Amino acid sequence: MPSYAYIARSKAGERAQGNLEAPDRRSALLALERKGLVPVSVTEAGLGAASAKTDKKIKPAAASKKPKKAQAEGSPAITFGRKKTRMSMREVLIFTRELGDLLNSGMTLGNALNTLSRRKTKSAADEIVIKLRDEIIKGASLSEALAQYPDSFSTLYVSMVRAGEASGAVSESLERLAFHYDRVLDAREKVMTAMTYPSIVLAAGFLTIVFVMTFVIPKFSVVFAELGATLPLPTRILIGSSSFVLSYGWLLAIGLIAGFIFFRRYIRTERGELWWHGKMLRFPVIHRIVTANAYGQFARTLGALLHNGVPVLQALSIVENTVGNKVIAREVHEARDRVTDGSTIAGPLAAGNVFPPLLTDMLAVGEESGDMAGALGHIAERYDKELDRSVKVLTTVLEPVMILVIAVGVGFVAISMLMAVFELTSGLNV
Repeated sequence: MPSYAYIARSKAGERAQGNLEAPDRRSALLALERKGLVPVSVTEAGLGAASAKTDKKIKPAAASKKPKKAQAEGSPAITFGRKKTRMSMREVLIFTRELGDLLNSGMTLGNALNTLSRRKTKSAADEIVIKLRDEIIKGASLSEALAQYPDSFSTLYVSMVRAGEASGAVSESLERLAFHYDRVLDAREKVMTAMTYPSIVLAAGFLTIVFVMTFVIPKFSVVFAELGATLPLPTRILIGSSSFVLSYGWLLAIGLIAGFIFFRRYIRTERGELWWHGKMLRFPVIHRIVTANAYGQFARTLGALLHNGVPVLQALSIVENTVGNKVIAREVHEARDRVTDGSTIAGPLAAGNVFPPLLTDMLAVGEESGDMAGALGHIAERYDKELDRSVKVLTTVLEPVMILVIAVGVGFVAISMLMAVFELTSGLNV
């Protein structure tokens, strides 16, 4: 029976090599998969000793050349992935769930990625999954392959997968990541849903007022001018505003667009982003949504990292980039420096007066009981509920406010026109 020399990777990413006997190469590959190994290379060693010696002499040279080739071929792929190919958060969530389910079913990592690569969704996920599969076949670990696509897989994602590889529980890490991304998407969708109706009402009211000012009022102003009567002050203000919009509306539109672009660019700078995020923490009602989302994200991310065995300092460094608010992120960074001095987490967080006492007290209880991950899970649930309540309050407050603003604008136009009509008709009766 032929003998095959193989090089493979375990689920934890460890290198394994040796020889096995099999009727053919396909049977050898199946035998490796039954052992839970991902084949990197399988070559026939031959039946004679001379053949085996020849393979041993030739194989190291081939092996030494292969990584160079892989690196040369991999470089454009990595660059392409970073610049042009990117998975959305929902695509990452779906990929994580499916990969975790396949690994839990007993499938090897290489076969699982190969199965996912055959699915055609016509999205960026197709290309990335194929490249991940190719990297695994070349001998890279899953965390190393994922790290080549930072725009799709965050530092949090890669760190949790790496911790899962070290503990031999990659599927469990993927389950926690799926839960984490599911909660993050749920929080985003709640905020977007809360803002949808008020935005539609505001846009409809704005377009209505623009239509009235540019088409309706000019026709009435022509009639009023022909009658030559003295118009009430509200009507004169309305006609003057309409004339200004017709004459200089394009300048006003350019100014508004330029101001919006400048504002967007400013808040994307480090200084502007810090200023804007600080203002968000002071807006009525909105600050509750921002803080609840940030604190829930902080607790959920830190808890998942600590549960996976990631060191505290590394976990805080990752959390700093995931809370979504620069003011809170800066406080996490300062707390991390204090933790470096040997302090607990709860104490440094409480010292900055940014995190609420409830969070730091619950965290201190978790530190005392030795169950930090459990305490952080309870904190995340608490702020998830707070986020739900805040979104409902925002929706309840914004709807009548928006309706009132639109009613005032439309009402002013209607009353101004009616006052002018009454003034003219009363003059005609005299």
